[in-house]
Order: sequence, then structure tokens, then C-alpha cells
Amino acid sequence: MSCVRVWLAAFALLLGPLAIPDARAEDQVDVELVLAVDVSYSMDLDELALQRDGYVKAVTSPEFLNALKLGPNGRVAIAYVEWAGLDEQKLVVDWTFIGGPGDARRFAEAIHNAPLRRVYRTSISGAMEYSAGLIEQNAIKGLRRVIDISGDGTNNQGPLVDATRDSLVGRGIIINGLPLMLKEPAGSMLDIGQLDIYYEDCVIGGPGAFVIPVRGTHEFADAIKTKLVMEIAGVVPPKPQLVHKAADEQRVSCSVGERMWMERWGN
Repeated sequence: MSCVRVWLAAFALLLGPLAIPDARAEDQVDVELVLAVDVSYSMDLDELALQRDGYVKAVTSPEFLNALKLGPNGRVAIAYVEWAGLDEQKLVVDWTFIGGPGDARRFAEAIHNAPLRRVYRTSISGAMEYSAGLIEQNAIKGLRRVIDISGDGTNNQGPLVDATRDSLVGRGIIINGLPLMLKEPAGSMLDIGQLDIYYEDCVIGGPGAFVIPVRGTHEFADAIKTKLVMEIAGVVPPKPQLVHKAADEQRVSCSVGERMWMERWGN
């Protein structure tokens, strides 16, 4: 057995006692995970298709399926959400228990078959609260509760993103990030050049929270797969420099998106 597998086995044993004693066995999972995916108009159709294809491939990959086996329950519950503006969230694939290849394949097919759409504005905070509601209102008992935010811009509508992040972390939810940095920043598109730092300082939070920036289309599928494996089993990736953690001191204004929107549109 490799060193990684030994470490993961010990990790799973440590998580075991956290399970809620009176929960029904069929409701218990290792992770409740919401995949919250940006479909705002800053994403073109090719990027939307690339993003969705990345998730389809990641949840059916051997690495993801092997990671499932390392938890004490051997399965997870995942929901797939698309988001844009404050009131523009859509539950594309409802909570699905995934414990093996068949479950993963059905979940992937449901993502693949949903029509692509694009919506105005960017409310990361709205996506956070919507996703938290899905977690808090289900009957599933997960050892960990995680929201995975992927997006290509800053919050420009709804509550302040850092305050929302802090509220969710206080409620026991971990937030991880996948900032998409596939284009050169353009002020006319309300972009910033340090989206990864914005995500580190303003979006992610909770024990072990992390960011994996994506700077090229060729990185997308591997980044999603790495992120999902880490979220499911806490696996350290073979290239740890890909994974960024929150800094000790804030380096960027968490209201930069709102300020840029106000300067351009005045509302």
C-alpha cells in the first residue's frame, strides 16, 4: 500500500466518529457537495461547454471513483447548480448519492443532457446562500459540507461576498474555489487581473479551504478532477503548487466588483 493510501486510510478513520449517531444509514455520506457553476454572460458558449464537460469527465474518472472508496461511508451526495445574478440560480441536477461507477455515470449524463444557458450579472454571494440552503434543507447527514464555486468574475450584485462567506463558515460549511482565468482581463468586461487572489481573500473559507486557478483551457479538466478528489478524500495533489490557500492578510478589496459596476453603470 502506498504512503498516500496509508495516510488516506488514517484520515478516514479520524473522520468516522464525526458521523451523527441517530442518522439513518442510508442518509449518511462522507461529503455533501454542491457544485456551483457560473453561467453569467462573461462566459461564452465554448467556455460553458468546456466547463460542463470538465465536470462530466471528473465525476466519472478513475481517480474520483477511487477516492470514493477511502471514506468511512464510501459514498458522497452531490448537487449541480448553475448561477449568475442574485436571483438567477438553477438546480440543474438534484442531490444524487454517488458510491460507484453507475451512480457517477447517471449524474454525469444528467449534467451533459441539460441545455446550456447564460444569464446576466454575477452574484457569488447569491450562489453561496442558495447552495447553503440546499445543504441545510436536505435530510442527508454528511461528515463534511462543501460548496464548490467556479466562476470568471467578481461579485457585483447581492450581499457582500466576504460577509456571506463568513456567515456560511460559521454555519459549518466549507467553500472552495475554481477561478477561471481563461481570458486577458478587460476593464470593459469588469474583469480583474488577480481573480485567484480575490477568490483566496474573499470567497473561500472553512477548514482546509483551497483555490485552484485555471489559466488555460488545457488545464480545465485536470483542475476539476484534482479539486473533486481533494474535496472527496483530502488527497494532496501530485503538483501541490496548483493549489492555493487563503492568505493571512487580505490583499484585494472584496467589494472591487461592486465598485467597478457602480463606476460603469451607476446602480
